[in-house]
Amino acid sequence: MSDYRTVKHDVLVVGAGGAGLRASIEASSKGASVGLVCKSLLGKAHTVMAEGGMAASLANVDDRDNWKTHFADTMRGGQYVNNWRMAQLHAQEAPARVHELEAWGAVFDRTPDGRILQRNFGGHRYPRLAHVGDRTGLEMIRTLQDHGIHQGIDVHMECTVVRLLVDSGRVVGAFGYDRERGRFVVYQANAVILATGGIGRAFRITSNSWEYTGDGHALAYNAGADLIDMEYVQFHPTGMVWPSSVQGILVTEGVRGEGGVLRNSEGKRFMFDDIPDAYKNQTADNEEEGWRYTQGDKDARRPPELLTRDHVARCIMREVRAGRGSPHGGVFLDIAWIKERMKDGEEHIKRKLPSMYHQFKELAGIDITDEAMEVGPTTHYVMGGIRVEADTQMSTVPGLFAAGECAAGLHGANRLGGNSLSDLLVFGKRAGEHAAAFAQEHSHGTIDEAQVNAAAADTLAPFDNDGEVPYVVQDDLQDCMQERVGIVRSQAPLDEAIEKLGEFKKRVANVSVSGNREYNMGWHTALDLPNLLVVSEALTRAASLRTESRGAHFREDHPEKDPAQGEITFAVRKGEDGNMQIEPEPIRDIPDDLQQIIEENR
Repeated sequence: MSDYRTVKHDVLVVGAGGAGLRASIEASSKGASVGLVCKSLLGKAHTVMAEGGMAASLANVDDRDNWKTHFADTMRGGQYVNNWRMAQLHAQEAPARVHELEAWGAVFDRTPDGRILQRNFGGHRYPRLAHVGDRTGLEMIRTLQDHGIHQGIDVHMECTVVRLLVDSGRVVGAFGYDRERGRFVVYQANAVILATGGIGRAFRITSNSWEYTGDGHALAYNAGADLIDMEYVQFHPTGMVWPSSVQGILVTEGVRGEGGVLRNSEGKRFMFDDIPDAYKNQTADNEEEGWRYTQGDKDARRPPELLTRDHVARCIMREVRAGRGSPHGGVFLDIAWIKERMKDGEEHIKRKLPSMYHQFKELAGIDITDEAMEVGPTTHYVMGGIRVEADTQMSTVPGLFAAGECAAGLHGANRLGGNSLSDLLVFGKRAGEHAAAFAQEHSHGTIDEAQVNAAAADTLAPFDNDGEVPYVVQDDLQDCMQERVGIVRSQAPLDEAIEKLGEFKKRVANVSVSGNREYNMGWHTALDLPNLLVVSEALTRAASLRTESRGAHFREDHPEKDPAQGEITFAVRKGEDGNMQIEPEPIRDIPDDLQQIIEENR
């Protein structure tokens, strides 16, 4: 069991997406030796799939924009259960992080006078998303990697961390294995930053890549850290629904930001039928006014297709359930119509949405400049995650930090499009800075051989089991979550899911794999399953307790908001008996000066 190599760093970063890379760069710049572990190859992080842009109040397209409006939009989109301090820091610091990325070599789209171009996006009052066509995430990763390789960061590619190591209540390292050969490795570190992304692979239909199995959430939970807001899972309104082989692949919100409209099978723009009161003074009530907004008219109100993602997703499901959906169970997203309005409409679409043009051409045989796309909701993003302190990004366990999607607080009950990429930069930087400071203030802790041996034994257990194939268990788990804990929830299916998750625990504990540790994808899947179970149970139990509808959490049996529940978050932690405990905890009151900003921007 003790056959492993040991690697020492001041700061260990787990995850090499936007948050992990930015954290690594910052920690290294502060003089810390940094190890960066990525489950896949460097450059293959899920961040590359973020298409629309990064939100920052640069005010390059509309000079009325500022951090206060961005803060108010973020809080309103999150239904005011956000960590207000994180929302404040994000809005204030996002412009500097975007300009910093530009200085490091990011090539943004430009306004005629040479400034960074910004586009409209759902939930944002003004054009706010700095973008590179519809490939913004790819440009972010390219830039961060090109800058980061000169910082002396040690990169451990194709490695998976399966357990955090603790000494006297403080995280002092991690246990993992390399995915190619299956060899064990112990990472000894003064501080650990988790930047592992989301949990989308707990569902059958998702825009998330294979890495998104809730690793960081489960690592933190098992190390004693709190999770919060796990019931808030965002179902992006526009994923591909056909062909079935590509079901769930994201169709960027940038399509709607550039003028794409949603229609049902009758050709009707159904989003005009349901505009929430909170957005009526900002949303167009006719097609002409919406088109003017898309074209940059400051006096026009935005089209209803650019309402928040949770609302748009539910409106799509309403049309499908009413029998007004597309042939393959979605609705139609049409950008081809703007050719009638623009002289160079076809070239405009190809220039603004090159990835979408090629995606539908190659995968569905559709030319989006001529015909509408079929789209429907897909599991996209989890607002919940590891509870962190806003300024430092430290979790409730000393020495353990988190940033990006696996950290909770910024987005509240629903994330606005584009806030994710600027989130990675703002809080990746903060996590790296404060983890480096923590590492410099603390010496290396003691690695407990018993913890290492226990982790190794658990990791190898599937080779000795005589149970099911892990792929079958994963498929069944995804179906359970999709059918019972999806976009529309109610008590009976949630109770059924909780009961089934108890059965899944037994099945997961006994999954069996054959062969050896080299190139064994079945083994890798078996080791992902316990993480998927943790996040699935946390999500389902929290959704069962929140008997109201708020943001991305919609209860068909409790369709209205409960003001009392709007003042609490559900904290998830591992009990001393090993069972999951969930407790309601009050949300900190918003300070008067920030409350005034919210009121002024309603």
